[in-house]
Amino acid sequence: MNNDLVFTPIRQLAELLKSRQISPIQLSEIFLDRLEQRGPSYNALTTLTRERASRQAEQAEREISAGDYKGPLHGIPWGAKDLLATSDGIPTSWGAAPLKDQTFDFDATVVRRLEEAGAVLAGKLAMIELAGGMGYRQPTATFTGPPRNPWNRETWTGGSSAGSGAAVAAGLVPFAIGSETWGSILSPANNCGLAGLRPTYGRVSRYGAMALCWTLDKLGPLGLTADDCGLVLEAIAGPDPDDPTAADMTFAYDDSPTEGRRFKIGVLKDVADGAEEPVRENFEKALAAISEVADVEEMEFPDYPYVAAIRTILNVESAAAFEDFIEEGTAAELTAPEDHYGPYARTSVLATDYVKALRIRGVMSREVDGVMSKYDAIAAPTSPRVASPIDEEFRKASPSPGPGDLMGAIGNGCGLPSISVPSGFSDAGLPTGIQFMGRPYQENTILAIARAYQAMTAWHTRHPEDALEG
Repeated sequence: MNNDLVFTPIRQLAELLKSRQISPIQLSEIFLDRLEQRGPSYNALTTLTRERASRQAEQAEREISAGDYKGPLHGIPWGAKDLLATSDGIPTSWGAAPLKDQTFDFDATVVRRLEEAGAVLAGKLAMIELAGGMGYRQPTATFTGPPRNPWNRETWTGGSSAGSGAAVAAGLVPFAIGSETWGSILSPANNCGLAGLRPTYGRVSRYGAMALCWTLDKLGPLGLTADDCGLVLEAIAGPDPDDPTAADMTFAYDDSPTEGRRFKIGVLKDVADGAEEPVRENFEKALAAISEVADVEEMEFPDYPYVAAIRTILNVESAAAFEDFIEEGTAAELTAPEDHYGPYARTSVLATDYVKALRIRGVMSREVDGVMSKYDAIAAPTSPRVASPIDEEFRKASPSPGPGDLMGAIGNGCGLPSISVPSGFSDAGLPTGIQFMGRPYQENTILAIARAYQAMTAWHTRHPEDALEG
């Protein structure tokens, strides 16, 4: 039965737990053992939280046995990207060697909310050091070693939520929390054949999470299905007095059937230009499939320097976030050589350029929303390429820049939600993804589109043979 449970979506696991066909203690032990035994082979794990998980699983078992069932996450194990603060003496390394023993005496809001929902924290997951805040350019920029992709261990899982992607794809945890400033949830989702949801900026409290870029950082789930992401988002979203940027609104996941509903989806002109051939082919097939339930039409965004503006904001805010770290010379202790000097270049950006970038972002956000008001979502390849080799500088390996770059800049710069789900595989057996990006706070709409697409396809039901062995 153990192997059957490993790649079971949350909703089905929840039914087994609620009906007491399996206990939270049994389920947690399955995933704790997998994390302990297999996590190091994927470089996915920084800390196994067995003691805390056992305590939480025992509590969940008592509550469920007493009829006090909290909902679909009750008793479900999960993994946290290692930038989320955790108490109990559990280290929070931020993926950085000089901080590998760093601890906090409190839990991040997301950690606390998942505990309140009855979820079981099984481990802290590897990440790119400081979430890429020093300007990394290769997968080895982490003291744990580059997280390896379960679809092919010689390829990368994507950054910076690299361990979160590896852990879910390898069946080490049913779901994980990642963070995205620019691509760090969608990239692992693409490379690892997962569902990954980047929520609207402000939808989820970031209290207790390492800050990289205050006006761009977002926390969100990686799971097996879009439905998994919706269930997790409902648990972690909402206002938080400890985070003034958290929106003063709750989120109720609408998981109602999509049969009979027709969507309208825009596709950015030439969005797949410059993408690898399997990415283009699978994207075209995905559009053909989704056209059964949606009207799909080509569109364009207004011409603004999206990438340059958002890159400027990211560079300045990351330099400010790590000001003490940089001034103390601690960057010299990081793993990636380029991270030793990268932060100093970021401090040289002029304040006037930063202010201009903020002003441009305000204008482009209004213009983009005007275009997007015509659609339920904008569809695009999640990434222009499949997972890159583990020993290759990914920026050198990437296809030439094309319209697809706009999706990352626009989506993160305007704080828009987007969900990536698998769209197929390359001839070499590596996943590709399609993303559906929506207007602010329209997560239910893009989740509905992604569920409808997954109801018509079976890519999300395929799992790496490497992870199924043993």
